[in-house]
Amino acid sequence: MKKGNKTRQAAPLPPGPRGLPVIGYLPFLGIHLHKSFTQLARDYGPIYKLWLGHKLYVVISSPSLVKQVRDHDVTFADRYPSTASKIISFGRNDIAFCPYGAEWRKLRKVFVRELMSSARLNASYVLRKRHVEKAIKDVYQKKTESMVLQGAPNISDLIPSLARFDLQGLERKIHVTFRRLDQIVSSIIEERRKLGEGNSVGEEAKDLLQVLLDLNNHGDYAAESSITDNQIKGILVDSMIGGTDTTSTTIEWTMAELMQHPDAMQKVHKELDEVIGRSNAVEEFHLPRLHYLEAAIKEAFRLHPALPLLVPRCPTEDCQIGRYTIPKGATVFINAYAMHRDPQLWDSPLEFRPERFLDENAAKFDYLGNSSQYFPFGTGRRVCPGIPMAEKMLNYILASLLHSFEWKLAHGSTEVDLTDKFGIVVKLEKPLVLIPTPRLANPELYYSYS
Repeated sequence: MKKGNKTRQAAPLPPGPRGLPVIGYLPFLGIHLHKSFTQLARDYGPIYKLWLGHKLYVVISSPSLVKQVRDHDVTFADRYPSTASKIISFGRNDIAFCPYGAEWRKLRKVFVRELMSSARLNASYVLRKRHVEKAIKDVYQKKTESMVLQGAPNISDLIPSLARFDLQGLERKIHVTFRRLDQIVSSIIEERRKLGEGNSVGEEAKDLLQVLLDLNNHGDYAAESSITDNQIKGILVDSMIGGTDTTSTTIEWTMAELMQHPDAMQKVHKELDEVIGRSNAVEEFHLPRLHYLEAAIKEAFRLHPALPLLVPRCPTEDCQIGRYTIPKGATVFINAYAMHRDPQLWDSPLEFRPERFLDENAAKFDYLGNSSQYFPFGTGRRVCPGIPMAEKMLNYILASLLHSFEWKLAHGSTEVDLTDKFGIVVKLEKPLVLIPTPRLANPELYYSYS
């Protein structure tokens, strides 16, 4: 671009390692991608590029640069889904991977207004309470007992010309998984439709599926609040992945950290006894007073964000971030894992210390993605739309499990193995196995659960 007699050159691409050979990049992607990306940031700085096959990746690990991405939120609002994600989301007919535009805005508006509003969440409390109570009863009676594919590296995503060969066999596995998933979801939808014929359900008894079916029954799919069958399926899969899987994973990480830190567990129990008492069961109205438990959950999210690289973004045009150009179509990862553990941002960042989220920091570090230092649910206009439900369920389930039982490690173990395994959701490599002992004063509280 010329200005007067001077030629203004475009900013360069970010620094980074040389492109990895076809044989070499699969071991690099490995099972700890978030940790590999964090190590590369130490070598190349807070923004760097990575050529994997024919695909350009850009990784950002700096709060100031994340803020710049948020300032260009519309440009970075699109997604670049993997082959697995496109299939599992029923052709990008969900909220997570739907291309940014009118259809995505419609889906998100429907989800937030119809499913995540205060009125809807309050109306569905009876359903949540019933399922949490059943879980507590099952534990008392000693009943103890997709995502990997979406996180798996696929050569076809890196070198599209190789897609027709399916060299790793991943797409065959994905399609098998998808067919099973489609059959299950379709049968659930069909059974509910048959059950619902001629029956009216009160608002307080409606679950997620019933709300979606009511919107589907409008018939006019061009209408503002009508959705298609595939969009119902896509939102249900989003809810299973973004709700069920991430919630259960975060519960496990929080329990693991509390078991590793008995002093913190003791503080949680003390708070539960003071707020609820051992003669009562947990109710949702108790939750706003459980400040230390909420801080423990936030600290678990800091150390173990369920999606450490969030959902990758894809700029719709060239954009300058910092001193560098991020080209249109690049895949952009925001490394929340690195920033949540950055010693320049956090005091003793590898320590589990819930107290850092108490007092004045309690409001500063919420889940809405407004802080460039802490954003376990993402940031910008594509921040997770299910935060209100996730926050309620996480606090409610953990409060109920911790209030109802004392827990000890199984098999005589004295330490928890906190090694993780990478997928689209990062979990403990070895599932946490604990032994519960009832701690409520009245045993009838367990049997009164429905």
